[in-house]
Amino acid sequence: MSNTKTTYENLKSFTIKVLRALGYSDEQAEVTARVLVEADVRGVPSHGVARLSFYQANMKGGFAFPEGMPEIVHETPLSLVVDGNNGIGPHIAEFTMKRVVEKAQKVGAGFGAVRNSNHYGMAGIWAEMATDEGFIGMSFCNTRKCSIPTFGKERILGTNPVCFAIPAAGKTHFMLDMATTTVAHGKIEVYERRDLDMPIGWAVDEDGRDTTDTSHFQELFRSDQPEGGHLFLGGASEALGGHKGYGMGLFVDLLCAGMSMGAWSRDTFTGTGSGITHFFSAIRTDLFGNEKEIAAHVEGILQQVRDSDKAPGNDRIYIHGEKEAEKREELMRDGITLDDATVKLLHNYADQFGIEKLL
Repeated sequence: MSNTKTTYENLKSFTIKVLRALGYSDEQAEVTARVLVEADVRGVPSHGVARLSFYQANMKGGFAFPEGMPEIVHETPLSLVVDGNNGIGPHIAEFTMKRVVEKAQKVGAGFGAVRNSNHYGMAGIWAEMATDEGFIGMSFCNTRKCSIPTFGKERILGTNPVCFAIPAAGKTHFMLDMATTTVAHGKIEVYERRDLDMPIGWAVDEDGRDTTDTSHFQELFRSDQPEGGHLFLGGASEALGGHKGYGMGLFVDLLCAGMSMGAWSRDTFTGTGSGITHFFSAIRTDLFGNEKEIAAHVEGILQQVRDSDKAPGNDRIYIHGEKEAEKREELMRDGITLDDATVKLLHNYADQFGIEKLL
């Protein structure tokens, strides 16, 4: 497999053109392109520009509508609930998180629940809007049903990502951005595009058996067959803590769907609009004391973790968010690497819409 490089700005500009051709407004195209390219430049291709085909499929399938605009349906000085009207996920997320941050600036904390949205990209993009202001940030989202609960075999929950971000005084903030399943579904899509087998422990088939067959799992996922799916963190049993990952995934649905009065994972993508739900928060650290002293103390804790003894064969302990931040710095300098399947996808869009090819 060969790889091709391009720059951040060129990839973003091309992606904006594709999204406009798909029917996005200028504002929707700009924020969505930024979210997708940010994933690629941080070394997370599962959420990068290859997602264009998924976004197009959602429009064709009647799940996403560029004309759907976010609407505030409930609001207090501390919180708001937004109905996304089945619009564009990153646009709805930015609309909501801006207001969450504004509330935190005014009253110390802000919370936002969203119903009737769509895929919003990396969860960390939105929590980062809070840490950029020196606030604690959180971002949660449910997804299409693709995961099985502990002791179950039916797909009823999503990969249901969470992000917790805390500002620190060092070069990077702490940012834990993860699926509550072993991997995000986008990672399985990457393996499918690259014609690779999955590792054991990511998913089980319709008979509840571990599977490495990426192609068959994707056929299962896209079918009406309700059994088989992603495993939550900890696996299929309680022995290694699978019930804990399952509990986290269920918590995300209760927070996102419960607080927004929206659809939970099982009921997403079942009618008009995907029904995806989100939850966001921003909390000022000066609620707890001097924000600069707190950030310095947090950084001191993180540094002591970094400096702790390493296991044989390892020379570094990473803090969550560091790998992505360092990869971004590298790829902004050296260029973003795209695999053959992604390049082919982008070339097809160029041909389809009469856009000058990126590469």
